Amino acid sequence: LEAPCRVLSIQSHVVRGYVGNKSASFPLQVLGFEVDSINSVQFSNHTGYAHWKGQVLTAEELNVLYDGIKLNNVHHYDYVLTGYTRDTSFLETVVDIVQELKRMNPKLVYVCDPVMGDQGSMYVPENILPVYRDKVVAVADILTPNQFEAELLTGRKINTEKDALEVMDLLHQMGPDTVVLTSTDLPSPRGDQFLVALGSQKIDGTKSTQKIRMDMPKVDAVFVGTGDLFAAMLLAWTHLHPNDLKAACEKTISVMHHVIKRTMTYANEMAGQGKRPNPAQLELRMVQSKKDIEDPAIVVERVMDV
Repeated sequence: LEAPCRVLSIQSHVVRGYVGNKSASFPLQVLGFEVDSINSVQFSNHTGYAHWKGQVLTAEELNVLYDGIKLNNVHHYDYVLTGYTRDTSFLETVVDIVQELKRMNPKLVYVCDPVMGDQGSMYVPENILPVYRDKVVAVADILTPNQFEAELLTGRKINTEKDALEVMDLLHQMGPDTVVLTSTDLPSPRGDQFLVALGSQKIDGTKSTQKIRMDMPKVDAVFVGTGDLFAAMLLAWTHLHPNDLKAACEKTISVMHHVIKRTMTYANEMAGQGKRPNPAQLELRMVQSKKDIEDPAIVVERVMDV
């Protein structure tokens, strides 16, 4: 019997709704992964609501939990997945843990979503950037920044698709074999109703890369937890298609499409005619999307080689 693939996911946790570990664990489990979660924060709900309360895990507490796993000799992982964190010492501890786990399993894949900001502004303390740039990216295997985060990490502005491809190459040089720019401001050849994402993967044993462009329909709503879902699905589908970034991204985007569409439909029904849905109504319809997560029908040809 093959041992199941085991993921250590270090992300935020909410009691109500779907972000961080809540957004990543269920879909990974549906696809057959064992997920061990460390909750970097435990909040009542995501911070897009009017109120939230909760606790933040310190670097020391992270170490305590990791030590407990280690003492029982059950710290054997195939993947590590990380998302939002605000604290530099916490992030540095994550790097230490990843490095130790990689020494134990050199095949371990670290999937890192370097969450720092969007649309030109940072929503984490600025002192976290050098930790990502100088320490985290070097140990990451799969990196999923948005355009702004990719610019921060490389110090290069992206104005054209050519710039974006060069920035992805710079990120490869910093460590990761797979880089996906999860969203950009670049114009889509399919028109302004589409959002462009780009991906690049080093081809085994060569100096070249497979590069792809993804065109995703824009949705007029703010969802929380979609980035966490994207990183988790990219982990799952690159595991199943290790040398085919195009196939992995097609399935990832398909899952996103189905979950978002179902969430939007539900939110609009609950809000009622002409009213904007509130944060509670816009929580991802994750459980309801189980079949689409297991078997993401490819919606339309959205992923091109570039």
